[in-house]
Amino acid sequence: MSLSSLIRFGTSTWTYEGWQGQIYQHKYAKTTFARECLGEYCQYLYNGEPLFRTVGNDSTFYRPPIANQLQHYLNQIPEDFEMCFKVWEEITIPRFATQARYDLKAGQSNPRFLDAKLFIDLVLTPYREAKFEPHMGPLLFEFQHHGMSAGEFCLRLDRFFGQLPNDFRYAVEIRNAGLLGPDYRKVLESHGVAHVYNHWSYMPALLHQHKRMEERFTAPFTVIRLLTPLNIPYEVAKKRAAPYNKIVEALPQMRKDTVSLIKQAVEENRRAYVLVNNRSEGNAPLTVQALASSLRHEEER
Repeated sequence: MSLSSLIRFGTSTWTYEGWQGQIYQHKYAKTTFARECLGEYCQYLYNGEPLFRTVGNDSTFYRPPIANQLQHYLNQIPEDFEMCFKVWEEITIPRFATQARYDLKAGQSNPRFLDAKLFIDLVLTPYREAKFEPHMGPLLFEFQHHGMSAGEFCLRLDRFFGQLPNDFRYAVEIRNAGLLGPDYRKVLESHGVAHVYNHWSYMPALLHQHKRMEERFTAPFTVIRLLTPLNIPYEVAKKRAAPYNKIVEALPQMRKDTVSLIKQAVEENRRAYVLVNNRSEGNAPLTVQALASSLRHEEER
């Protein structure tokens, strides 16, 4: 039985060399693997059907997209495939962390935080130039843990999305559990922006998030990102999952909650994007296969 066309599974990235022999059967030179393997990723079959109909792209978190790179993706992906790009961190960081990569900006306030004009000019424009819109999944705004009050954050978020064009889809991922609630939900709903249900170290479980969102989706689509086990720091999750070639520990509650959210979305005729990281259970493709099988079993009942 085929899954609903509203469900789009993918992994957080496709450029993991450890999947050679699992997802990738072609032989790639180390220097060209990341540039050339996307097409094979899209063609990977599970039970006779393509397993991945979307994928995450983290590279655009560190720098704005480049039209030439987007065109290279277009040359590899099939017609009915969408990519979920992260938004450049210059837009989503209120204050730069004290990390060496931020150089002189480390520890400083970010004057570009939620700058709508900058976002339109430097982030959206390359997608338009490459004519990438038909393959755009939701743009993912990842807000790291910050000290801003819920009131100020919601106010600035409301002002920002009120200035954006509506021909793109947007989704917000937060790392501050205290932001979850009616005010945050209303801001997202008023702009048709999705909340990203993130299974991440220090956020509530997926269905607990949904409960705090009044068990209502805020957009015609939803996004679920399965990142790390709950209550486990990132570095511990990374070490636990390495070398990412097998399920090191299944997370049955995470899977159950994910299936529940997908089923509600489909029942309400909303598209569901599910992006899985290796660090959640050890091997993202195997987690996706398990979720797809669970959904098929549910449909067969």
